[in-house]
Amino acid sequence: MSRRPLVAVPCCTRMLGAHPFHVVGDKYIRAVSEGADCQPLLIPALGDWWEWDPLLDRVDGLLVTGSPSNVEPQHYGGPASAPGTLHDPERDATNLPLMRRALERGIPMLGICRGFQELNVVMGGTLHQSVQTVPGLADHRADDSKPVEVQYGKAHSVTLTEGGLLRQINGGAGQIEVNSVHMQGIETLGRGLAVEARAPDGLVEAFRVEDHPFAVAIQWHPEWRFWEDPFSTALFARFGEAVRQAVS
Repeated sequence: MSRRPLVAVPCCTRMLGAHPFHVVGDKYIRAVSEGADCQPLLIPALGDWWEWDPLLDRVDGLLVTGSPSNVEPQHYGGPASAPGTLHDPERDATNLPLMRRALERGIPMLGICRGFQELNVVMGGTLHQSVQTVPGLADHRADDSKPVEVQYGKAHSVTLTEGGLLRQINGGAGQIEVNSVHMQGIETLGRGLAVEARAPDGLVEAFRVEDHPFAVAIQWHPEWRFWEDPFSTALFARFGEAVRQAVS
């Protein structure tokens, strides 16, 4: 290609001081630019202002980030959130229809943490709002009192599905160590999704969309210092390869 392909990265909305902003964490931008060798294009959370096809005509891939906010339960038929739960309705109104249309068009997609949960909802799945309160499931949250390097340190293993894409990316090895920085998790898996990884407690930690060239979602945070982790490095390289193949 004569240019690096464009990967859309939708924003969260955030109040910084007295002013509203549209934001994306640097780690996601670097994972696209340096890990996937693609050009990141930040997409403001403007909800139904967007015309999706003209936007998607101009981009080659989609990376959907994590966030401190949770998907509002109205989108998957869940009970009302606990008081004080952080939501981002502008992001929901942007990402859910954007992801649906991108899937219909076969655009390569990688979802991370909240993006993983959003893709499950798009595919008709449901979410646990507080995994740590579900009998039989572990506490998958990070300790916010610890330094960020500790919060994003390795927390548990995941088992990669035999014959799955992630196991292939991992050179055939069946387990990796991952971080764990989430409260929501999959309750029921969406239609047309294939499990790619599970935590020791059985919680789904990764899946892919069947019959799609590359639509993968990860519950943990592979973008965190991805260059220090062989699997994360390989994952973003494979995502970039999928984007380039889609436009070749």
